[in-house]
Amino acid sequence: MTETNTDAPTFSDVRPPSLNADEPTTLLAFLGYLRTAVIAKLDGVSDEDARRPGTASGTSLLWLVRHLAVVEDNWFTWAYQGVGDEPGSTDEVPLDGATVAAEVAAYRAAIERSDAVAAAAPGLDRPGVRSLRPDDAEGPSLRWVLVHMIEETGRHAGHADIIREQLDGATGR
Repeated sequence: MTETNTDAPTFSDVRPPSLNADEPTTLLAFLGYLRTAVIAKLDGVSDEDARRPGTASGTSLLWLVRHLAVVEDNWFTWAYQGVGDEPGSTDEVPLDGATVAAEVAAYRAAIERSDAVAAAAPGLDRPGVRSLRPDDAEGPSLRWVLVHMIEETGRHAGHADIIREQLDGATGR
């Protein structure tokens, strides 16, 4: 039988966005909901614990946040908007010395850039400038980017849930 940490924080679960909104509002609201859940997983975690791998592959809470910041920039700014020469990589920079405050700030900045790209787009159907997928001749639509980022962020929010629970027993959002 597994013991539970009765001192571990429990995060209140927020409700998903409204049920009756237009498509762009709905997609951005769900993405925002998941982004907030990921950031909440770092609340109260020390820099050392946030860098601590929670899986055999080395995934940590800080790696997840850094990865999501890079993926936001890659799809919205580099691919859809066409800004920059090369996409970013989460494998190039080690996490030694990384802090929760700095990584969350970088993620929030990437989110702001992504939201600005989405707000400036003429619609969900227009293809982006280029794709991160080498087999695609055309960049994906903003709709595809938003749905992909919901999937990507949701997947990693689940990883963050598990890693945080392994660290100190904290559950919920």
